[in-house]
Amino acid sequence: MVNRNLLRQFEAHDEDIEGLDDIFTQEIAAWVGREDQDYEANKIVSGKVLEIRGDDVVIDIGYKSEGIIKLDEWKEDGADTPPPKPGDTVEVLLETAESEDGTIQLSYRKAKRQKEWNAVLAKHKEGDVVAGKVLKKIKGGLLVNIGVNVFLPASQVDIRRPQSIDEYIERTIECVILKIDEQRRNIVVSRRKLIEDRRKIQKDKLLGELEVGQIRTGVVKNIAEFGAFVDLGGIDGLLHITDMGWHRVTNPRDVVQIDQTLEVYILHIDREKEKIALSLKHKTPSPWQNIEAKYPINSRHTGEVVNIMPYGAFVKLEPGIEGLVHISEMSWIKRIADPKEIVQIGDKVEVQVLNINHDKKEISLGMKQCQSNPWGEVAKKYPTGTVITGVVRNLTNYGAFIEIEEGIDGLLHVSDMSYVRKVSNPSEVVQKGQKLTCVVLSVDQERKRVALGLKQMGNDPWETDIPARYMPGQKVRGKVTKLTNFGVFVQLEEGLEGLLHISELTDAKVESPEEVVKVGDEVDVKVLRVDAKDRKIGLSMKNVDDNTVPDDVPDLPIEGPEAEKAMEERAKATREKEAKKEGGGGKEKEQPREGLRGGMGSAGPLFQLPGDKS
Repeated sequence: MVNRNLLRQFEAHDEDIEGLDDIFTQEIAAWVGREDQDYEANKIVSGKVLEIRGDDVVIDIGYKSEGIIKLDEWKEDGADTPPPKPGDTVEVLLETAESEDGTIQLSYRKAKRQKEWNAVLAKHKEGDVVAGKVLKKIKGGLLVNIGVNVFLPASQVDIRRPQSIDEYIERTIECVILKIDEQRRNIVVSRRKLIEDRRKIQKDKLLGELEVGQIRTGVVKNIAEFGAFVDLGGIDGLLHITDMGWHRVTNPRDVVQIDQTLEVYILHIDREKEKIALSLKHKTPSPWQNIEAKYPINSRHTGEVVNIMPYGAFVKLEPGIEGLVHISEMSWIKRIADPKEIVQIGDKVEVQVLNINHDKKEISLGMKQCQSNPWGEVAKKYPTGTVITGVVRNLTNYGAFIEIEEGIDGLLHVSDMSYVRKVSNPSEVVQKGQKLTCVVLSVDQERKRVALGLKQMGNDPWETDIPARYMPGQKVRGKVTKLTNFGVFVQLEEGLEGLLHISELTDAKVESPEEVVKVGDEVDVKVLRVDAKDRKIGLSMKNVDDNTVPDDVPDLPIEGPEAEKAMEERAKATREKEAKKEGGGGKEKEQPREGLRGGMGSAGPLFQLPGDKS
C-alpha cells in the first residue's frame, strides 16, 4: 500500500500518485514470483517470450530469473514448428527451479510431450482401438504416433509376420492398446490382436454360413509349395496344389498370385478344427467322366510329353488327362536306361491305351505297341543252324550275351563254348566287345530267347580226333593243373585234360596227391581209357613204359550206386582168383575191406583195392 501522506510531503500531486498502487504491486509480484503458478520441478508453467538471442529463446515465467530454451525444441521429428516471437505466451516445463548458478531450467519440448501424454491418458485405456501413423522402424518393431509415440513390436504387426516391416512406414494403421506404463510413459500396441479379434467375429459368422458345394469369393493371402491360403473374409481356406486344376500343376504361382481375388469351390469344412478345403477344379466337370468311352483299351492317340521320371514319361492326352508310358513300354528292341534317351518334354508321341484304373485315375500307355515288333520276325530271320556274327554285349557267370541286331541278343552258354575245354567262366573264352561268329541253336519267340553255340561251328574232336590220337596204353606227357582229394588233373594239350586218380599215382599207398606231385609239374602218364561219350580220359603214372592196360578197367562213366556195385564185383573177383591160387577151390573167404579208396573225376570213378596193381 502506498503512503500517500508521505508522498505529499514531497509535493507529489494526486494525479501523479494515480496508478502507483498497481505498478508497485506488479513490480513486487515480478520480483517475488506469481502466486497463481506452482514453481515445483517437473511442472508445466506459462511464460512470456522476452527476446530471441541467436539460437536461444529467453522466457519469463514470473520467477526470480528468466529461463533460456534452445530454438531446436520447436523442431519435432523433423518438422519445423514456427519459432516463437517476443511477446508470445508459451507453456514450458520447469525442469529445475534453481540450479547451482541461480538459473532455472525450462523445456518446451518436454512440456509439449507431457501435455500430449496427459491428453492420450485422458482419452484412452488398455484395450482401446487407436489409429496412428508409422514413423520409422526401430529395434524390435515400429514407432507409431497416436498423439504420442508408441511401440508396435514386429511380432504384433500382422497375423503372419511379414518378411519386411519396412513396407508399413508412412502408413496409417489401426492398433489396440496392449499395455500402458504411466511411470515410464510407455505404451505398447498391437495390430495383430486387432485383426485377430475382428477376424474371430467374422470367422464365427462365416462358419455358420459356409456349406460344402458353395462358390465363395476370396483373396490369396499366402502361397506355399503345396498350395495357397485364401482369405474368405474372416477365415482362411487351403487351396491345395492338386485342387488348382484337373491338369498337372507343379508350381502354385503358375495359377494364383498374392492378393488375387478368386472364386473358389468349398470342398470340405472341419468346423471343429476350423479348417476349410477349397478347390478351383471342382467348379468344372471332371474330364475323367466317361474316360473309358473316350479312350478305350487298345485305342491309339497322340499326346504331349509333360513330365519325365526315371521309371517312365507322362503323356498328356487332354487337359487333366495324363497317362504313364513305363520305360519298358517305350521300345521293343532298345535297352533304355533313361527315358530321356527316347523322349523329351514337349515331344508329340503316338501311344496306345493299355489299361485304365478309374478309381486311381491312372492310365497306362505304350509307345512300342504303335511300332512293329521285331521279335515277330526273329524265328523267320534266324532259323536253327543260321550262322550269325555279333558283338559280345555282356558277360554273366553262366554265359555271354551276343547282340545279333539292335535290341535282339542271343545267349552263348558256357557249355556251348568248347568241346574239349571245361569252361567255368565265359571270360576264359570271350571278352566284352569282342566280335564273334556263332550258330543259332534254337529260338524261343514267346520268351524272346535265342540260344547260340560256338563249339558247334566245328566238328566234335571227341568223335574222331581225340580217340584217334589218344589210345589206351599210350605214353604221353602233360602238365599238372589241379590237385583234388581224389586225384590230379593233367593237361594233355590246350583245352584237354585227363584225370590221374590217386590210386594211379604210384604203387605205394598215398594219402594225398601232394605227396607225389604239385601244380605245374610236367609228368609222363599212360592213357588207361578214352570215353568219347562222356568226354573223359583216364590216366596212370604206374608202368608208363609197358604200353599195357589192365583187363578189369571198369567202363566209364560209373556214378553213385553203380560205382559201388562195380567195386564190390571187382573185389569179389580178385578174392576168388587169390583163393584159387592158394588151392582153396571153394567159396572165397570174406576179406577185410580196409584200404579201399575211390573217387570221381573228369574221367569217371577210379578205385583200387588192396593187392590190386591194375
